[in-house]
Amino acid sequence: MRQLVSWLASAGVGFVRACVVVVVSMLVPAVWAAAVTLGIWWAGDPWSWVPVCLPACMGTLALSRPVCRMFRFLVATWTATVIPAGYRQAGPVVRMSTGYWWNGFSYERTRRDALLDQRWRTRWSDPATWRDLRFTAIAPITVGVLASIPPVGAAGAVIGLSQPTLSPRAIGVLGLVVAFAGAPYAWRSVEPVTVRFLRASPATVLADRVDELTAQRADATVAQAAEIRRIERDLHDGAQARLVALGLSLATAEKLMETDPDQAKALMREARAGAATSLTELRELVKGINPPVLNERGLLDAVRALALDSPLEAEVSTDLQLRLDPPIETAVYFGIAELLTNAVKHARATRARVSLVRGDSGIVVDVEDNGRGGAHVRSGGGLAGLRRRLAVFDGTLEISSPAGGPTRARMVVPCASL
Repeated sequence: MRQLVSWLASAGVGFVRACVVVVVSMLVPAVWAAAVTLGIWWAGDPWSWVPVCLPACMGTLALSRPVCRMFRFLVATWTATVIPAGYRQAGPVVRMSTGYWWNGFSYERTRRDALLDQRWRTRWSDPATWRDLRFTAIAPITVGVLASIPPVGAAGAVIGLSQPTLSPRAIGVLGLVVAFAGAPYAWRSVEPVTVRFLRASPATVLADRVDELTAQRADATVAQAAEIRRIERDLHDGAQARLVALGLSLATAEKLMETDPDQAKALMREARAGAATSLTELRELVKGINPPVLNERGLLDAVRALALDSPLEAEVSTDLQLRLDPPIETAVYFGIAELLTNAVKHARATRARVSLVRGDSGIVVDVEDNGRGGAHVRSGGGLAGLRRRLAVFDGTLEISSPAGGPTRARMVVPCASL
């Protein structure tokens, strides 16, 4: 009895999935069927096919990407197989000193024209667009035909069993058997066909990887130059200025030592206070470059120390004792520091939770706060910079921050524990 119930449940789920596959895979053929029907209706004029085929072609182009996205979503939901879309992302549109807009392909007079031209050029030159068009032509005669067996059998059963004679009823019973027997399996061709025809080719993956590494190298170079400028500015405006003042105070005290010892002693006291302040600033600067606790005690203790110094009521949890490569530990540490700082400065949070675990692909860090939410990655912002720093290690940053909170940030960095 239990096996029968399990079979019926599997057949019911499979029937629904088969119907969904049929509907999605037949969207483009439905457009062409409507176009052919309209062309036959206008068959008296040979030129009547031109205004019919043109909208059909445009409809195919417009539907190809949504249909393929739907297939990727169905495969990921039903089989947990993730197929990357691999669509090329358009670059920034920049206004030149001449007043024209450069979109990576051509110069346009207005930003709107530059974006429109860039969108179409990017789409037509994207190999993923041609993969989508090829898949929309293949899907109906592969997964669409197989997935249509259960709904066609069910329709035949309804029609046959509604007839009074024996022969149609026998056909209806056969259709019912076919529908229930094929329902658990008819939709399963979706995964291999979708993976085969929508997955990017090795050459495309390699080219995209080269472009990604090139962009990461440029970002790393820019970030390194910015960090050097920051260190130079901090030294020039802080410790260097105090040391110059210290030297002047000592020179003045030396001259006053014989004529005004009390004034000389006062200057010596000021010089000693300035030296202590300079030493504190240098220690803070070194700590900002590479915290000593990170080198001495590792990432977990450094994050715990960071949580203790934070004005938030921060909780740090982990189920593993991790020791990672120093560059990765530094990137993760400053990433957590950035997120906690944002929680205090922008979200006005009072509590935060930091979780560090070992995932399938590397270290996974979750930072959640009870702030007001609304955080998003914007160009030139701190989160965008954090995402670029993690991308150097093939890491990712995901932000979920609805209005009103809470804000959840997840950093995933591929690595091997030491």
